[in-house]
Amino acid sequence: MAVPKRRKSKSKVRMHRANSAIGKPNLVPCTNCGAFILPHRVCPSCGHYNGKLVVAPKVKKPKTEQ
Repeated sequence: MAVPKRRKSKSKVRMHRANSAIGKPNLVPCTNCGAFILPHRVCPSCGHYNGKLVVAPKVKKPKTEQ
């Protein structure tokens, strides 16, 4: 079994861990409705991608009170 010859210093460990931090997502505004979405994805609010309607947007049905 392989074992490291020397102990990693705190500096090297912290430098290694600094690259694995989760960053904030890169959001861009939708060209059609202006909602912020992930790039290269269909807009969930209006259903447009690249200026074209790809998916019909879901319309919420009003609840009927009984």
